[in-house]
Amino acid sequence: MRQLLSRQSLFALAPAALFLAACGEQPKTSTPPTPITTKSDTGSPVTASGKTRIALLLPLSGRAAPIGQSLQQAAEMALFDTGAKELALAAYDSGESADTAVEAYRKARADGAALVLGPLFGTSATALAPLVAQGGANVVSFSNDEQAAQRGVWIMGIAAPPQVRRVVDYATDQGIRRFAAFAPQTPYGQQMVQTMESQVTLRGGKVASVELFDPNSADLNTPARRLAEATRGEDKLAILVPVAPPRLTSALTALAVAGIDNKSVQLIGTGVWDIPNIGQETQLRGAWYAAPDPAKRADFERRFLATYGRPPHRLATLAYDGVALAGHLARLKPGGDFSAEAITNPNGWSGVDGIFRFLPNGRSERALAVIAVQGGQGTVVSPAPTVFTSPTN
Repeated sequence: MRQLLSRQSLFALAPAALFLAACGEQPKTSTPPTPITTKSDTGSPVTASGKTRIALLLPLSGRAAPIGQSLQQAAEMALFDTGAKELALAAYDSGESADTAVEAYRKARADGAALVLGPLFGTSATALAPLVAQGGANVVSFSNDEQAAQRGVWIMGIAAPPQVRRVVDYATDQGIRRFAAFAPQTPYGQQMVQTMESQVTLRGGKVASVELFDPNSADLNTPARRLAEATRGEDKLAILVPVAPPRLTSALTALAVAGIDNKSVQLIGTGVWDIPNIGQETQLRGAWYAAPDPAKRADFERRFLATYGRPPHRLATLAYDGVALAGHLARLKPGGDFSAEAITNPNGWSGVDGIFRFLPNGRSERALAVIAVQGGQGTVVSPAPTVFTSPTN
């Protein structure tokens, strides 16, 4: 279960200057949950050479193993980039189930981990909460599932609701007051629609229509026609289409057949569009979505490719920034400060995906850019903030 990182990667970390729904859930298992008990014999959080032990809980086996490997390599790269000496990382296989994640957490604690980075899946992060509450090490999960968030278990992944709020705010600032949605009738689609409705109301706009389509249906033309009929009007209209490729092509085609295209309305979306070559969807040209500014990530991706010979998984930046965070915390005082108060510093932290901060309730807040789909790459039309100006809640 336990896999040590290479000896050369056990360095300290100097300060570091989205389809992301994949880290919310994991394959279901029929195994009953393992009873939660604490382990009294925990090891020292500091190695004999004075380094602080940090655990990485990653899916190093099962279907998500390629993602776990990419995250592990990004964590190693964060250490290589700095050459510092405060941190000793060890990776533990959190597998595909909550039970495996609990076992990995217990092993990490037995080894003395002062902070746990990971696991990837929201259900696994939720399963660790009782162990943390019983005096275990705090967890910074790579999940974006806000339902798993609570004090002691922070969610580092880029959650989808803030993406919707950001792009709605930008559209409103551009003078758009009417909104609609064409979304799959799934928990994700419904959550995105509800977020849009509440944010539009908050900004004084109007939701003209919402169409939730059957994600398994071949007929998207019928709901698209209903949406077109319900949104006729002279005022500028923005339509939220929280749909990922390849289903996105069918959704956009159905809207175009119904008379809705990127020339007649403003299409807006979420981070499921934050993928390479999204501009190949010609019907999406000019559409807006919210995501981290891609410029800094591009440099990370180039360096990762040069180091490992293949591009990183999109989520790899989370591990890189997680190790950066651990490095900051390790230098706050002798032995480090991995307390809730330190983690939730209201000034936040800076990473490859921009600035972020953790809230007392376990959620995270990120500064997102608004990106317009143009050609092969997106163009930032509203930069991500560089500082947090409002207090945490």
